[in-house]
Amino acid sequence: MSLELIATTKAPGAVGPYSQGVKAGNIIFTSGQLHIDPENGQMLKGDIQEQTRLCLENVKAILEEGGAKLEDVVKVTIFLTDMAKFSAVNEIYGQYFSNHKPARSCVAVKELPLGGEVEIEAVAVI
Repeated sequence: MSLELIATTKAPGAVGPYSQGVKAGNIIFTSGQLHIDPENGQMLKGDIQEQTRLCLENVKAILEEGGAKLEDVVKVTIFLTDMAKFSAVNEIYGQYFSNHKPARSCVAVKELPLGGEVEIEAVAVI
């Protein structure tokens, strides 16, 4: 099986020794995406809904670079530092996955890299 590393300037660069995404055959795995603006490299602070939207846009950009779209996603994992924000995150998530509903986990974590509040990763099959 061939592995292809996915890299795009439409999503923030990796903050460590890993790839934005990896394509293994017809499966794409994205690395967890924080609410970092790819244009300026800055972490978006404040509104959890805008942070969630930016995470999902980053995931979408990586998928598209690998030849996939959100409708190809089969599994999503969301990491939250505050489960009290679950409903607000869900509201934005539902805008991206309204008809197509992949399997999903949402996990509360103590902290995320760079002080993030939400991180999202996805697996897609094309």
